[in-house]
Amino acid sequence: MDVEKIHNQKVSDRVVEEIEKMIESGRFSIGEKLPSVRELCELFGVGRSAVRDAITILKGKGTVEVKHGEGTFIRGFDSSSLFKDQVLLPSLKDIHELFQVRKMLETGMAEMAALNRSEAMVVELGKILSLEKETGWGSDYSFHMTIAKASGNEILIRLVEFISSAMKKVMLEFYNEIEKDKEIIINIEAQHDRIFQAIQSQNPKLARDAMMNHLIYVESLLQKIVLENA
Repeated sequence: MDVEKIHNQKVSDRVVEEIEKMIESGRFSIGEKLPSVRELCELFGVGRSAVRDAITILKGKGTVEVKHGEGTFIRGFDSSSLFKDQVLLPSLKDIHELFQVRKMLETGMAEMAALNRSEAMVVELGKILSLEKETGWGSDYSFHMTIAKASGNEILIRLVEFISSAMKKVMLEFYNEIEKDKEIIINIEAQHDRIFQAIQSQNPKLARDAMMNHLIYVESLLQKIVLENA
């Protein structure tokens, strides 16, 4: 196997990078066992401590699983690991970065949904909103996922699923906090309804703007809760 030998500059980090490149290129597949520590040392031209440290880093990232007595195996990415160390809510930085991504993805998603939605999707969105008061975050998840489906873009659907999965625990905690404030719930329901009306009327600009306003509002609420619980 032809690989570049590693020299200097945080050797364990370089080992991590090389192993991740090999996974991305398909040289190592999900479920496959990594070569032994000795073999990896020879492969990369590094010491055992660098390889052991790299495996520890990869394990922490959820990239590999160490089975005692068996070896180290490649695993699929676990999106829940993004916030696994958070007891209640992520940091302000986490929230800011997450909503940067959501604003880029979901405003375009709403725009596409307004252009491509079917009558069946409109009916489904209407049903979700009618149950919103009863189901909390479950309704919010279904609402955003249905808009993703209405966009007609399969890759977008998977990206939204990934983000929602990563944020599930956080958003459940969020809804437990805000359900005490009826005004906030009313505001969110009204924002959802504006998004729905724009998609139903096939107005892409209005749908994009309504989604942006909604995400800005939810982000500000999350930041406020984090500060209050700091």
